[in-house]
Amino acid sequence: MKPQLQTSLGQSLVMTPQLQQAIRLLQMSSAELEAELAAAVESNPLLDWTEHTTDAAIPDPAGGDDASGDKAAVHENDTPAPPEADWGPDDGEVWYQRVGPADPDSERDPAEQVAESESLQDYLLWQLHLSHLSPRDRQIAVVLIESMDEAGYFRESPESVAATLAPELIVDEEEVLTVLHQIQRFDPIGVGARDLAECLSLQLRQLDECIPGRELALTLVRDHLERLPRMGAAGLATEMKLAVSEVETAVDLLRSLEPRPGAGIGDIAEDTYVAPDVVIWRQHGMWRVALSESMRPRIGIHRGYENMIRHADSADANYLKGHLQEARWLLKSLEARGVTMLKVARCLISQQAGFLEFGNAALRPLTLREVAAEIGMHESTVSRAIARKYARTPRGTIPLRAFFASGIDTGSGGEASSIAIQSMIRELIQAENPRKPLSDARLAETLKAAGIPVARRTVAKYREAMGIVSSQDRVRMA
Repeated sequence: MKPQLQTSLGQSLVMTPQLQQAIRLLQMSSAELEAELAAAVESNPLLDWTEHTTDAAIPDPAGGDDASGDKAAVHENDTPAPPEADWGPDDGEVWYQRVGPADPDSERDPAEQVAESESLQDYLLWQLHLSHLSPRDRQIAVVLIESMDEAGYFRESPESVAATLAPELIVDEEEVLTVLHQIQRFDPIGVGARDLAECLSLQLRQLDECIPGRELALTLVRDHLERLPRMGAAGLATEMKLAVSEVETAVDLLRSLEPRPGAGIGDIAEDTYVAPDVVIWRQHGMWRVALSESMRPRIGIHRGYENMIRHADSADANYLKGHLQEARWLLKSLEARGVTMLKVARCLISQQAGFLEFGNAALRPLTLREVAAEIGMHESTVSRAIARKYARTPRGTIPLRAFFASGIDTGSGGEASSIAIQSMIRELIQAENPRKPLSDARLAETLKAAGIPVARRTVAKYREAMGIVSSQDRVRMA
């Protein structure tokens, strides 16, 4: 067979700096994003702050159907939205809405609230709550999560986890590792790793197989990670008999990964205030959603410097062109962030209209996997899009995480969310005879009669989670 040269067309996903930047911006809170933009304007001469002005009316989300949103949903170019705007999930447009008039005597918008500090463990336990693991595996997972350090690494041994669970639960090393592998699928990717090599490998395996350098990067992590800083790309290329460019591509991909995946979670300072990222209101009997005005990118490209590129000498022109490219990447990443958040928010109000209407009692089971499947994105993308993000609704400013809940099978073949069941328990206790409070067993029987079979111990767990004392203690309080 004679050697031949052939050309072929194909598509592949490349982990470009722009894609890396878009992923990083998506998981930022509004305060972090503001700081990031300030740093970008400071370092890039082609970026400048811009001011957006609009005379759009400002509806109050708490105003119900009478609150007119016709002029409140504002497109990127400040054009008011039509009264019956198409809010379909794939229109590719980013809409903004003002949150509401700030109190003239206050320095803060009334929609703002104090951000709740969330640890890495809190974030992982929330994902565990939405997972499909068995009760036994969840017990193991809780111990694993609580054993992780601030960077997201599991430094303990499986034997220590087994010892912690004993004697209530007897598990072996293989069972612990099986559950650990499930946790390693949580966001942030790489969490639960036992060392740096495993952390990087977990992140690489989440990437598309077509990404250039992925397979070689996995090999470097497995066999050459400790020698990489000492030998460099050129030295390893010589030893492995590969082109230097191939190894450099793999090394650049490794540099784009996060060696401490849990470090960015739980670092909210005390007295940090958050503004709503999206606004949800009701208009003409339908729930509407828009990005809040505070989410509108307030930076743009400095046209004066952009015009200078045409007349600058080659050295200055190259310098300015580099910054111009970075500026354009940032603006596109901000646009992508808005599109993703809006898609997720639209899915949430579509799935949880009952929750918005009636409160926790109507919250249906909803997981990251379901939302990801509906909007055609990865679960980790959805998780990043809702992390430390808030929505202003007629029920107040609430975290986007509040729209999610795990499910419990009902007698009718459907599911009820755990939060809805807690709300029902609270209502039953509030309506009970104070001289003869309902026991956990009686509450379980009442719920079963309503088509929600839950065990007495489940009722007790939910009651304790809500801070409600037992029936005996409620008698003394009456």
